[in-house]
Amino acid sequence: MSRVSELEERTLIEAAQHDPGRFAELYEHNFDRVYAYIVVRIYDRLEAQDLTAHVFQQALANIGKFKWRGAPFIAWLYRIAANAIADQARKKSREVSETEVATTTSLDLNLEHVERRAQLFSAVESLPEDQRKVILLRFGEEKSIREIASALNRSEGAVKQLQFRGLENLRARLRE
Repeated sequence: MSRVSELEERTLIEAAQHDPGRFAELYEHNFDRVYAYIVVRIYDRLEAQDLTAHVFQQALANIGKFKWRGAPFIAWLYRIAANAIADQARKKSREVSETEVATTTSLDLNLEHVERRAQLFSAVESLPEDQRKVILLRFGEEKSIREIASALNRSEGAVKQLQFRGLENLRARLRE
């Protein structure tokens, strides 16, 4: 599915908040990215499908609570997915018997990775708006500096400076 502009995305979100039946459009625009995000972390196609369905169920159930902060809707979905992956890993780690200690170590490492990613998402959300937009466009959507400058109506130098400041802020917040 093609990507939508920020204005189109915001319109789709507001429509879904007023009429949950309109959520299907958001689902269609974001399904592939959410599934890809999960499947590379889970490595099990069936589990990834279940978790993807769970993410969209949670998103639909909570669409009324979604507040537009300038970040792409996909960032919110990624946060839901990261939490679902972490919850699943915690559940699995509780179910692991003592004879599966080696597997538990692997799960704990994966859980730590998921928790670090969740911390990263939280830190990105707390960045100043301009820095957050640049970081999400640059690393979340893999846009070039030129594309970001055009989208934000800024010079490439300004975008580079915002990216630098954003990364510095993230480093500082993640050290805390």
